Amino acid sequence: METGLLPLLINAAATLYMTGLIWFVQLVHYPLMGQVGAGSYRQYQLAHQNLTSLAVGPAMLAELLSAVALVAIDSKDPWRWAGLVAVGALWASTAFIQMPLHATLAGGFDADAHARLVASNWVRTVIWSARSALVLWLIVRAWQSR
Repeated sequence: METGLLPLLINAAATLYMTGLIWFVQLVHYPLMGQVGAGSYRQYQLAHQNLTSLAVGPAMLAELLSAVALVAIDSKDPWRWAGLVAVGALWASTAFIQMPLHATLAGGFDADAHARLVASNWVRTVIWSARSALVLWLIVRAWQSR
């Protein structure tokens, strides 16, 4: 296998997976949180956080590590750096915006926190969508250079 192809394919798989997942979360999952009901919301939110970590943790870690590997393989390629910067932005948004909002919601439903979660998640939805286009372009570019 060509040097750098495996990290590129891992990066593509993780990014495309996360892009599909984030669109589902943005359009279906987060909006429906408001309909859970106050009586069971706290338990729902805690279960959501635990189960979501299982679904996103490995993919986000694979995406980060493979983005670092792509830059390490060719640190002069600005597109690889753009991909890594985008991953950093995703991690930052998750850690400093979405996770604190989920922590607030873990105490019970809060309409303002829920609205901010849905609105702020558009940042991640757009970045992951752009990353998908970028990683697909990197694959096309790698294919053409063979």
